[in-house]
Amino acid sequence: MLVHADLQNEEKGASLGDQLLIPPWKGAMFGKPRHVFVYNKTKETFVSFRVEVKDSVWGRLTGLLGKRSLPPDGGCWIVPANAIHTIGMLFSFDLVLLDKNFKVVGLRELVRPFRITMPNHKAESVLELPAHSIFRSRTQIGDQLVIDRYEAKRPSKPEAQKFPEPQDEIVREPRDGIGPIPPAPVTPIAPRSSNGRRSTLVGSKGR
Repeated sequence: MLVHADLQNEEKGASLGDQLLIPPWKGAMFGKPRHVFVYNKTKETFVSFRVEVKDSVWGRLTGLLGKRSLPPDGGCWIVPANAIHTIGMLFSFDLVLLDKNFKVVGLRELVRPFRITMPNHKAESVLELPAHSIFRSRTQIGDQLVIDRYEAKRPSKPEAQKFPEPQDEIVREPRDGIGPIPPAPVTPIAPRSSNGRRSTLVGSKGR
């Protein structure tokens, strides 16, 4: 969606990347989408985890146009901007206006389609967030936000299961120069006879 209300922002566009605290988002018009997370340092709450950066001419023109909804952790960060319009939009969203130091200078909750917001001359960029994001994060004017690159971590590979190494047979130590003592032999138990007594001979046949 179109974002400037005055032409002065167009002149600021070339130098805004140098003014922002985190300037790595300058890229090609049709390059790979870049995402950031937004954290409210004042309230110690997360505003959104995966906000797409719109800092090219085409990105600022389109914004959220063509989308039917926003994921709960999504959003759009338009740089530079101090106002927006929602003509052609299909859903409502929250709007946060920021100065060059990422301090909140304006808030609009549940901006409906086919609206035009008034320009805020203190704002340098705007965040378009899912509905109720302002309420959930308790964001207010004057809060300090932190915006940094979003990096999805790949799941770590599971480690191979380690099995215990087989232990060698225990051999008793020799005594007084005598060789290793073998394990004691196992003596079989004599079977019981019919009268309940054990037979004197193991394995003997009956007469």
